Amino acid sequence: MPIYNAPLLEIDPKETRRYAGLMKADTFDESLIESACQDGRLLANPKGVWELYDYDCETQTVKADPPFTIIGEKIGKHLAGCDKVILLSATVGDDIEEEVTARFARGEYASSVLLDAAATTAVEQIADGMEKAIKPKMAAQGYSMRWRFSPGYGDWPLDQQPELVRTANAAAIGVGLSESKMLVPRKSITAIIGLYKEGSGTSPLKKGCASCTQKDCASRKK
Repeated sequence: MPIYNAPLLEIDPKETRRYAGLMKADTFDESLIESACQDGRLLANPKGVWELYDYDCETQTVKADPPFTIIGEKIGKHLAGCDKVILLSATVGDDIEEEVTARFARGEYASSVLLDAAATTAVEQIADGMEKAIKPKMAAQGYSMRWRFSPGYGDWPLDQQPELVRTANAAAIGVGLSESKMLVPRKSITAIIGLYKEGSGTSPLKKGCASCTQKDCASRKK
């Protein structure tokens, strides 16, 4: 159960702008975004955890104890050719969410939205950092990595979130589920990364926004 505790040295203002839906707002005050990123960095409590499992891509079964079957055609295609998977979870903790809520309650709506976007950016950066840390470890075993895929993407139902929380051992970093199966703290993620043997003929797939057909999304990367 490797724990990831690398410090969050900065939060990307460009990504924060994107998550706030401001990519086309050329005249928006950049200092407000930078301020939200700075506040977010000070409030964040970044943590991550991951586990490695064998995987049967024919039955879409993660061989955990107990095992579970992944539901969804798109996630199945994404993991095609993989014989191992990594289940991970990352979070920035409760403090940012509490401050977002407090600012909104005070009527500081723009500040609240920007801090919320900074928190989203931060947790994605933590997961990116985890991938970078894991990649050489897997390469040493002869494996290449697919990009991470989370419940709610494509046709992978959020109903499988409890299985990811369990198999990623998310409780070790304080991540759990609400009664409606939403992650708690809210600025947390779970994801799966497929591993395939180099030279197996399995080709890399398009990643993130490049794989999405929704061209008019306000958060789409350019």
